[in-house]
Amino acid sequence: MSILDSSQFLLAAAEPGYAVLFQGSNFIRLLAGLWVSVRIALIAMAFSVVLGLALGVIMTSRSIVVRVITRIYLDFIRVMPPLVLLFVVFFDSATLLGVNLSGEMAAVIVFTLWGTAEMGDLTRGALQAVPQHQYQSAMAIGMNKLQIARYVVVPQAVRSLVPNVVNLSTRMIKTTSLVVLIGVIEVLKVGQSIIDANRFDYPDAALWVYGAVFALYFIVCFPISWFSRQLERKWKLA
Repeated sequence: MSILDSSQFLLAAAEPGYAVLFQGSNFIRLLAGLWVSVRIALIAMAFSVVLGLALGVIMTSRSIVVRVITRIYLDFIRVMPPLVLLFVVFFDSATLLGVNLSGEMAAVIVFTLWGTAEMGDLTRGALQAVPQHQYQSAMAIGMNKLQIARYVVVPQAVRSLVPNVVNLSTRMIKTTSLVVLIGVIEVLKVGQSIIDANRFDYPDAALWVYGAVFALYFIVCFPISWFSRQLERKWKLA
């Protein structure tokens, strides 16, 4: 090591490691990468809620064929790792369908497929959890099927469904870290580029950058989890 390199290393060692976060626009880049992850999760979650609610209603059908088909879809999505689905959709879409998807679009599709399956199962469970005597009592006082759904089934199902949906959204946000493997520039990818660019100037850059990534995920996910717990506690006391 030359005298110049030694002096630069000693100078970098003298600076606090967290300074790498504020070097240039590093922290702003991390925030932008976090927004990519959150944006993918929000778009996928919006589609998942709409499609999952419909799927959940379909899963309560008395038709054996319908129940078998929906169960196969649910089990397939649960057994198949999300990373494998990401690779299949991103790399094979051009070969099989002749469509070149961006990494972000492929991620939205995969997380929508995953979220729809999970949301459908949650909806099915919430609907089937409503006691049968509630239906019978509503019918006994002259309610039709639409009124029973509106005033009896939906209010009770929502109470058990909403906290689970909120928890699903936090799981989706955290799982979006996988999209880095298909080239999406999200928070982890930005963090890795910052570490690589400052490995000599800040030898402990990885500790601080990944610590900041952890803190950013915590800041996003903790309020959502806290809201879910508070909502569930409030409804239990109601």
